[in-house]
Amino acid sequence: MDEENTGLVRGEDGRTRCFWHGNLPDYLRYHDLEWGRPVGDDVRLFEKLCLEGFQSGLSWLTILRKRDNFREAFHGFDFERLAREDEAAIEGHLQNAGIIRHRGKIASVYNNARRAVELRKERGSLARYFWSFEPRPHERPSVLDYPTLRANPKTEVSTRISKDLKKRGWTFVGPTTIYAFMQAMGLVNDHIEGCFCRAEVEADRTRFERPGT
Repeated sequence: MDEENTGLVRGEDGRTRCFWHGNLPDYLRYHDLEWGRPVGDDVRLFEKLCLEGFQSGLSWLTILRKRDNFREAFHGFDFERLAREDEAAIEGHLQNAGIIRHRGKIASVYNNARRAVELRKERGSLARYFWSFEPRPHERPSVLDYPTLRANPKTEVSTRISKDLKKRGWTFVGPTTIYAFMQAMGLVNDHIEGCFCRAEVEADRTRFERPGT
C-alpha cells in the first residue's frame, strides 16, 4: 500500500490504518482506541486542550509519552483545582524534566483553568460549549482522503472556536491547535477512508449523546 499517496498502512494484524502511528505500540493504541472517539467529559476535554498547547512546535508522540507526567504535575487536569492555585507553582514545573518546560505553555494551563471555570458557569459544561460547534454535514468534506486531510490543518469551524476562546481570554488555542483537538475528541471523524477505525468511530459518534441535547 502506497502510504505517500493514500495515507494508509497495513499492519501486521492485517488491518489497514491511518499511517501516522508509525507502528509504534503506544502510538498504535492511541490511534486505535482513543483518537476520534467522542468525549463528553470536561476534565478530559480540558486536558486535551492543554496538551495540544504543549504540542505546539513538537510532535504529539512526544506529548503522549509524557502524558502521565503531565497528569501528575497538573493534578489530573482538574481545572477547578488549578484555577485556585498560586501561579508560583510555575517555577516548580520549570524544574520538572518529565514535562515540557516552557514557561508560557505552563502559565497557559493556569490561565485556561480559570477561563474554563468561567465557561462552565456560563454554559453549564465545557462539553456543552465545545459540542455546540460540531460541524454540520455541509461543513465537512464529502470524502475524507489523505490529500483532503493534508490540505486542511484548520477549518472555518476551528477558526471560529479559536476566535471565541481568545475573546474569552484563553491562550495557546490557535485554529490549528483547535482542529487537532476536534479531531482527537471526536467532534469530527478524520480517520481516512479505508482505515478500519473510521467505521468504528462513526458508530461511536452515532451512539454518543451530545451534551445539552
